[in-house]
Amino acid sequence: MNFTQTARGIVRTIALVMSVAVPLAITISAADARVGGGGSSGSRGSKTYSAPPSTTTAPNAAQPMNRTFTQPGSPAAGAPAAGAAAKGGFFNRPGMMGGMLGGLAMGFLGAGLFGMLSGSGLFSGLGSLSSIIGLLLQVGLIIIVVRLAMSWWQRRHAQASAYASGPAAGTGGPAEGPGAQTSFRSGMGFGLGSSQPALEIQPADYEAFERLLGEVQAAWSNEDVAKLHTLATPEMVSYFSKDLEENKARNDVNKVTDVKLLQGDLAEAWREGETDYASVAMRFSLVDKTLERATGRLVAGSETPTEATEVWTFARRRGGDWELSAIQQAS
Repeated sequence: MNFTQTARGIVRTIALVMSVAVPLAITISAADARVGGGGSSGSRGSKTYSAPPSTTTAPNAAQPMNRTFTQPGSPAAGAPAAGAAAKGGFFNRPGMMGGMLGGLAMGFLGAGLFGMLSGSGLFSGLGSLSSIIGLLLQVGLIIIVVRLAMSWWQRRHAQASAYASGPAAGTGGPAEGPGAQTSFRSGMGFGLGSSQPALEIQPADYEAFERLLGEVQAAWSNEDVAKLHTLATPEMVSYFSKDLEENKARNDVNKVTDVKLLQGDLAEAWREGETDYASVAMRFSLVDKTLERATGRLVAGSETPTEATEVWTFARRRGGDWELSAIQQAS
């Protein structure tokens, strides 16, 4: 039948595109191999599910958390007890082929795309009406998968509009003030409710944020989990440890060097009980490359510096030091 032969040709073409496009999307995602994996992870206390206000450095809304210990409506959990690391994240994997797309695309590929390429398996007996209907249903499923893949790729690089919320009233952006650092614009944030005192971020705090940006990246590059425990909350260290283990399983090692802060803005700062929080938008350059662990062969990235814009949230207990509590992608 000419119809069934034509339909089979169309399906094979779509199958070929999917067999190339899906692995390519995964590979592109893996290229964001720096600390945090180019995703959004961690906790911002009671504001975990609220987008930080936009700033000059990060005018686009920060992406929602892909991995977090904080459940919607739960109390602040930005700095959980060390034992909480064993509970796992809100989602098991960041960003990459999340939810329905991952299950549908991977399951469909495993179920028969390569069988279609070989001309056997799913489409035997196309002469019957029921087989033609089944063929059309499968074509529809492939189209859905393609659209989901395209939508995911666009969301990966676009503003997360469903998550976005504008700056809180009176926060229309960080204000210039005395004591501003060369890389940071200074500002002041306020806690939750009128009973909470204003939390002022001092020049020494900005210096700590810039220092942590470099030290966290260096500890990640050196796979120094013990050092990461001194720089980040147990929750963030649990994510870093998992990502490092996955690199080792692939026989890869990610090297991040020449980290330089180019611009930074305070998005908001507030206090919850005994914990202070500060969300800071940072644009920085870095050399991000992934090497084959055994040979040192370049797998992804290059020696050419690239730029990234992220919102890092820092937390500290009263009288303690700042620790990295969350990383969110700003674009």
